[in-house]
Amino acid sequence: MTDVGEVTVMDCIYKNPKEAVEDRIQDLLQRMTVEEKIGQMTQIHRGVSSAAVVKDFFIGSVCNSAGKSGNDVMSADWAKMIDGFQTASLETRLAIPIIYGLDAVHGNNKFYGATIFPHNIGLGATRDADLARRIGSATALEVRASGAQWAFEPCVAVCKDPRWGRCFESYSENTDVVCNMTSIVSGLQGTPPEGHPAGYPFLAGRNNVVACAKHFVGDGGTEEGNNEGDTVASYEDLERIHMAPYLNCLAQGVSAVMPTYSRWNGRKLHADRFLLTEILKDKLGFKGCLVSDWAGIDKMGEPRGSNYRECVEAAINAGIDMVMVPYKYEKFITDLTSLVKSGEILMSRIDDAVERILRLKFTAGLFEHPFSDKSLLKFVGCKEHREIAREAVRKSLVLLKNGKDSEKPFLPLDRNAKRVLVAGTHADDLGFQCGGWSKTWQGQSGRITIGTTVLDAVKAIVGVETEVVYEKSPSEETLSGKDFSYAIVVVGEPPYAESRGDDPEPSIHFDGAEVIRLVAEEIPTVAILMTGRPVFLDPTVLEKVEALVAAWLPGTEGDGIADVVFGDYDFTGKLPISWFRTTEQLPLNPEADGYDPLFPFGFGLKC
Repeated sequence: MTDVGEVTVMDCIYKNPKEAVEDRIQDLLQRMTVEEKIGQMTQIHRGVSSAAVVKDFFIGSVCNSAGKSGNDVMSADWAKMIDGFQTASLETRLAIPIIYGLDAVHGNNKFYGATIFPHNIGLGATRDADLARRIGSATALEVRASGAQWAFEPCVAVCKDPRWGRCFESYSENTDVVCNMTSIVSGLQGTPPEGHPAGYPFLAGRNNVVACAKHFVGDGGTEEGNNEGDTVASYEDLERIHMAPYLNCLAQGVSAVMPTYSRWNGRKLHADRFLLTEILKDKLGFKGCLVSDWAGIDKMGEPRGSNYRECVEAAINAGIDMVMVPYKYEKFITDLTSLVKSGEILMSRIDDAVERILRLKFTAGLFEHPFSDKSLLKFVGCKEHREIAREAVRKSLVLLKNGKDSEKPFLPLDRNAKRVLVAGTHADDLGFQCGGWSKTWQGQSGRITIGTTVLDAVKAIVGVETEVVYEKSPSEETLSGKDFSYAIVVVGEPPYAESRGDDPEPSIHFDGAEVIRLVAEEIPTVAILMTGRPVFLDPTVLEKVEALVAAWLPGTEGDGIADVVFGDYDFTGKLPISWFRTTEQLPLNPEADGYDPLFPFGFGLKC
């Protein structure tokens, strides 16, 4: 590495917070070596990071995966780790701080005790932009408490096919609904002042985090809902349907954008200069940082990881500024250095990338406040945040059926009933209730964190004289008792994320439909569905239940479900996506002739 002397003079423009951000950027940029610039463009996984690596390679950013182990991760421990990396960065010649990023897609979901909000599909059902903003603010505080300054959210995909494994990360099939819910950006970053230029990064202060709009662009429109597939569309349709939410994000000063793994008309977005540079940066005026997705360079090669040097060249020249490597950082740095020396990547492109990275860091206040704030730990899973999450659950619920006779609604339930049956795989499983991206990448079953299941919530809300009987799969003996006032059956999908969630036949798992049928034949039943998307509903199931509720993936606050089904609040949720009759209909288009869903977009009953 090149040693050009220590920079310690405190009157350097870039070290002076009173100077204009653009002046600070240019002052620092002209002091940097090629090695330091390329280091800033490198984001590595915490598992390969160390003080020595951060210092020796001038690393610009560290991140973590959503995880697979399932071990409890505490915010305070994470903050200590991140501060250790930060200490190393400040010992480099120019003392450029790292920025630490993580996936906080429905709250700071990796961390034990954090508030986990409903997934985006549920938030889309609320149509409540102010709620989304407040969720963003709460999430920002909990992310900051863990030491991180950057959240890789929101996903502003417009999901056109529920077979897609990331359907639950989308707010809606409807572009206007998605645009409305981008208000979460102002919650995460703070609201920019009037006159703030669209496309220029903004961060209000130390209680906010850098947001990252993803995945640019068209990830929700792939053929047959294949994750990382191909969106076949004209540019006009791509712009009208899938690009529109990014305009709302840019207007709020979103600081980062992440391209999608998928393709547009066969062209991989990570290498699409037209969309990344000519459209996003030049036409739309985005001045922030374009960060690759996880191992996005590796995924460009066919087979994966092949032709790595050529893929680095294609991605950087297309407009990617920072690469989420995340492991093979030495190879990435070596190849990028070689490409610059050969002239295959111009120094002007490197400078543009580093300017954007520094702009993100300066506007985020990292040079002034590089370390975590331990006073924020009190906000992790705090009562106020859980109340916001509970409100979100209430507003996300969509009532699909209420009574076999429209003149005799089944809901709300009587909380003073003598005996109540609670059943189903999802009635007392917090992990299933939260879904994917909860504690681990794919999610898992069980008491994964602090929270309230539906069973917990029912027991808490019913009268003291009411007996609550719980059986995941009720026995014949239980069902033949004939002394239950009603049954609450909670079923759905297992947790999943990304490609593992792709499903050509979305359905209720674990024989949940059969459990509903068996219970409903004997006891008046409300069925509650916990799914990340519409699923196939057998007509006999629909016929037998008294009431049917789409609860999506509600997160840790199951009390919000009891609040509504027992009548403390009415149902207000509206379907954010059309509910298909059969998969042969997919993809459904509300604007097309012959549109004939089981339940149309926007459907939702009240009690």
